[in-house]
Parts: sequence; structure tokens; C-alpha cells
Amino acid sequence: MSDVISVFTSKSMETILADGGSQSWALDRSRAARCDYLVACRNAHGDAEGPEPHRQAFLVGKVADVVASTDTDGRFKIVISEFAEVSWEDGWEEGRRNPVAYYKDHDFTDDDGKPMDFKALPFKKLDTAPRGLSLAEAKAGLAVTFGVPESAIEVTIRA
Repeated sequence: MSDVISVFTSKSMETILADGGSQSWALDRSRAARCDYLVACRNAHGDAEGPEPHRQAFLVGKVADVVASTDTDGRFKIVISEFAEVSWEDGWEEGRRNPVAYYKDHDFTDDDGKPMDFKALPFKKLDTAPRGLSLAEAKAGLAVTFGVPESAIEVTIRA
């Protein structure tokens, strides 16, 4: 049985893949990091980037890490190493208010009520070119790692 973190997002698959994961989430980092899979579901209200119908699951990713968000201070990014495109209607529970939810993989079922087989999904490696960190990103990540405010982090670079 695998742990799954599901997010209700307006971001497109292209944005999630370009970012190397889904980000700007308020979540329990240690719980999220124990998850095996990320399921991204479409929030089609407001400024939705993707074409999927509201509440449809459109991406499953293999969780590689949970790090400080590069978009929003104090939030997190769920980093993925591989992804699969899916089209699961009603992937997000009607009426759920928090945009982050935790499940077991067997909680996701097909039209016949059978549990989804996450391991059988056609995963593709996420091809992201490595890029450097800004000082702000490095300080944010170190602050989360060590449980201190960003103002307590000093960076010295010796060339």
C-alpha cells in the first residue's frame, strides 16, 4: 500500500513539469515527504491554466522530495522524478475545502470500483535541466531544513 498526496491546482501539466513538481503548498512537510505519489487534480475555477474538467485528476508523479517553494515563502514544493498523464474523472472529492489531501493508493478506483494500479502507470522520467539556486532559494531551503528563520541563515561564498 502506497501513500498518496493529492493537490487541487489551477497550474497546467506544463507548468508542473517545468517547475519539477507542484508548488506553493501549505502542508506537513514530513508527512508529504513520506508519500510515494502525487496526484494533481484540476481546479478549473479562477485562473486555471489547464484544459481539464473541474476535479479531474490529470497527472500522477513519483514523489522525490518536498522542499521550500521557489514561488512562495513559507510554502513547499512537491518534487517529482517521474510522471504519468491520467484522466480520472472525479479525482478530487466534491466539497473538499483544503487543496491538499492525503490518501492510500487503493482509495483511487476505476469506473468498475477496482483500485487503480499506480505501479502499472506509464511513467516517464522528468527531463529537467539542472539549474542553480538563487541565494533566496538556498536560504529558504536551509531555513526549512534546520527549522530556523531565513534571517538566521548567512551564506558565505569563497572563490
